[in-house]
Amino acid sequence: MLPPVPPLCCFASMRISQKLDYACRAMAQLAKRHDGRTITRLDELAQREAVSANFLVQILNDLRRAGLVESRRGKSGGYLLAKKPDTINLKEIVDAVEPSLLSFSTHTEGESGPTVRAAWEAVAQELKNHLERITLVQLAEGSEAPMFYI
Repeated sequence: MLPPVPPLCCFASMRISQKLDYACRAMAQLAKRHDGRTITRLDELAQREAVSANFLVQILNDLRRAGLVESRRGKSGGYLLAKKPDTINLKEIVDAVEPSLLSFSTHTEGESGPTVRAAWEAVAQELKNHLERITLVQLAEGSEAPMFYI
């Protein structure tokens, strides 16, 4: 279960890049299939998440360099998670593809500078802590369509 979601108004000004969005979606797809050996083809990942395969391969390369996914070459090649989904958190994905999201630049000049900087540092730390609590298992479970029985 995902941690409680703040009211929608809190998301109004938060913007994440398309690259980070696609990375999270691809990782959720890989987590759904994770058994330690099932390989998912690039075109299947791209189709399931309605993303460009050319852009997705660049993102998967970033995730591979970060040690989050493994790739296999050849006709039956593709991608799989390098670790168990319950050991991968959202912060690791952010660090792999969009590390600047968790950085900020403020100045400490003026009377209010140090106080303002301290406030932003606290916000950044809370965001990092929250991202560390959200695992790939939670992303994969939350993205499944509901099952209806007749």
